[in-house]
Amino acid sequence: MNLELESPTKPAIRWRKIYVASSWRNPHQAAVVAALQAAGHMVYDFKNPRPGNVGFSWSEIDPNWLQWTAAEYVAALDHPIAKGGFASDMNAMKWADTFLLVLPCGRSAHLELGWACGQGKQTLVLTRDGEEPELMAKMCDHICTSLQEAMDILAG
Repeated sequence: MNLELESPTKPAIRWRKIYVASSWRNPHQAAVVAALQAAGHMVYDFKNPRPGNVGFSWSEIDPNWLQWTAAEYVAALDHPIAKGGFASDMNAMKWADTFLLVLPCGRSAHLELGWACGQGKQTLVLTRDGEEPELMAKMCDHICTSLQEAMDILAG
């Protein structure tokens, strides 16, 4: 993924409220959030939703969450920590007018982007070489191959 900006980023003509959907394991997520914020956009960062809050993690409920049965997973969705994490992200999704999916990512981020498409919000996908093609990405407004391309679209 090309995270280099070709020139100093143009200040946003219209500041956006952006929900960045990605994965905890995506090494590019933090740089994308920082670039959007530097351009003047308001950005929800699920890794740092509020000062002093490092976001939701299943391991807060149970360090052995990867070994859960299906029934344990369903029960954990009602845990107060899971309910709080969901509320934080869902409220941010409702707040946002623009969604940027940063690949690679998993199921949650794709559910978030699909919800945004259904709500009529502006949607972008930031992809890179080596990503598996996904046909349903056609429902999104833009599929970008560089951060510069996404920033140029968001600046307008």
